[in-house]
Amino acid sequence: MIRRLIGKLLKRHAGETSVVRRHATRYRGSDLGIHRAELSAAAQRTCETLKKGGFHAWIVGGGVRDLLLGLRPKDFDVATDATPQQVNKLFRRSRLIGRRFQIVHVMYGREVIEVSTYRALATNSQTDEQGRVLHDNEWGTQEEDAARRDFTINALYYDPIADALLDYHDGVRDLKARVLRMIGDPAARYREDPVRMLRVARFAAKLGCTIEPRTRSPIAELAPLLRGVPASRLFDEMVKLLLCGRALDALHELRSEGLHHGLLPLLDVILEQPAGERFITAALAATDARVADGRPISPGFLFATLLWQQVLVRWQERVAAGEHSIPALMTAIDAALDEQADQLAIQKRIVSDMREIWALQPRLERRVGQAPYRLLEHQRFRAAYDFLLLRSEVGEIDPELGQWWTDFIAADSAGRSDLMAAAPKASSGARAKGRSSRRRRRGPRGGDASGSAPAASS
Repeated sequence: MIRRLIGKLLKRHAGETSVVRRHATRYRGSDLGIHRAELSAAAQRTCETLKKGGFHAWIVGGGVRDLLLGLRPKDFDVATDATPQQVNKLFRRSRLIGRRFQIVHVMYGREVIEVSTYRALATNSQTDEQGRVLHDNEWGTQEEDAARRDFTINALYYDPIADALLDYHDGVRDLKARVLRMIGDPAARYREDPVRMLRVARFAAKLGCTIEPRTRSPIAELAPLLRGVPASRLFDEMVKLLLCGRALDALHELRSEGLHHGLLPLLDVILEQPAGERFITAALAATDARVADGRPISPGFLFATLLWQQVLVRWQERVAAGEHSIPALMTAIDAALDEQADQLAIQKRIVSDMREIWALQPRLERRVGQAPYRLLEHQRFRAAYDFLLLRSEVGEIDPELGQWWTDFIAADSAGRSDLMAAAPKASSGARAKGRSSRRRRRGPRGGDASGSAPAASS
């Protein structure tokens, strides 16, 4: 038995050594299509400062990958042999962050460059019973750091000063072939960090990559490991997935790999409710278009669209039971958010934005008096208006309402007066209950107590 155990340890050690002891293929970045003019000036300055301090510094990861694919990187990361404390001393505007693995954020105005120290292989790292790494602050060489990265296409190192690119794991070849390949043993890598399984789906969709069979095969069996991942990490990964520019493809990739059902409650909502499919498809298509154009995306708006069907169904049920529209909506919102709270840690500021977008929907149906003018000044008006247009696009509400608001926004003072004169004088919900449109409940300033009942979902 001891002999078998020693044999396993030797075999494991031999496997790790074979991963690390690799000679990097060296390229000229300009020969592969990387041009310094496309690089972030902040990333270049970070590398220059580190080199002047006597350290190595390379732009690494997604920034290099995207440049090679002709895409516009969202951000740039730097890898170095300097420790986090040494990096922090070199940059006046920097801060140490992280517990599981320490890194440094170097700030240039609004731009942040993430600087990480080369990592050693996780042979002695603290792990839980499933193999997930809990604490990992062991520094190593660049070769070890390359072996620690998840996919071959993310293990590319570019020196902007020397125009040199180092490739330890044939990432350039895989990029050209559009193949997503895990470095090392995929099952062991997923156990170290189960979130890597979600990253497989995201990168396959975002980059149009084929998943290499060995990388794909353990996912179905190991998918339950995602239940042990903190909710905050799952939420962060969800945001990245939904903002990757190919959100629908990424969600369907998750479903094809069996990564959605019962693991990410929000995905169950998105992928398994036929009634809301048109609305969600339209919302994600609009999000992808904004990503492609380089326009900003509000996470609050995005998650408001994804959870809307949960709110809408509950709202309709309570109104059908005789409850007034506005309190029925507020109760429906609370119930939908409570259902997600335990398993998906949506940040409080995002939840606040979602609540306001939803709460403004019945107020947008009220086009009398000063209500439309007050709404134009509301902080979340534009998001609520865009949300209304989505509802109009899929036939959830009368398209006339969306067009009226589009015209009202674009009109001058006289044009707005004409639109107000031609608009319905009272909401249908208030009339249906036989209430006068002049009667108002006391409530928050700018509130509306006579909102209409929700329209039937298509």
